[in-house]
Amino acid sequence: MSILNEISENLQKGKAKIVKQLVQQAIDEKVPVDEILNQGLLDGMSVIGEKFKNNEVFVPEVLVAARAMNAGVELIKPLLAAAGVKATGRVCIGTVRGDLHDIGKNLVKMMLEGKGLEVIDLGTDVSPDTFVQTAIDQNCQIICCSALLTTTMSEMENVVKKATEAGIRDKVKIMIGGAPVTQAFCDQIGADCYTPDAASAADAAAEFCKAMA
Repeated sequence: MSILNEISENLQKGKAKIVKQLVQQAIDEKVPVDEILNQGLLDGMSVIGEKFKNNEVFVPEVLVAARAMNAGVELIKPLLAAAGVKATGRVCIGTVRGDLHDIGKNLVKMMLEGKGLEVIDLGTDVSPDTFVQTAIDQNCQIICCSALLTTTMSEMENVVKKATEAGIRDKVKIMIGGAPVTQAFCDQIGADCYTPDAASAADAAAEFCKAMA
């Protein structure tokens, strides 16, 4: 079995320590760093994403796989920068103002990173201004808004309005999600995309970034 397959397999099992050792071994063996990232780490994470979408694995498995991925990414980060390997896109994500729930947001963040996207996590209780200003300052292609409370969903509409006022709607996609959110609501407020789960959100974001590259 090739070392890249081994990295992918162990990542799927959430074996962070082994993933770290294998990534170091791959670096020592002069395996190209973009291959370690794409065919090892991201490959393993995308298998987990698919399984999660199909209810074959659940949140705990995703968390340990993401932890294993991060252990490997830490080692290759400086090498990626040196090799000029760029993230495939940049996303800012947060839970909207008035809402402190972050499990869903954190899952989406992991899945996005698993697609090779750079993610700026704004945390919870994020104001529309902060979302929009971050997207401008950090040159993000996508703003991801999460909400778990029906009472805070209206904040997503405020984010769309702020982005329109700031004149960035042609450059920045707005994605929304969370338990009470629906496609109808997405259409109603003029957001670009609603997805029912974290893995689908990551797929949609990766597609957006590819189209905008």
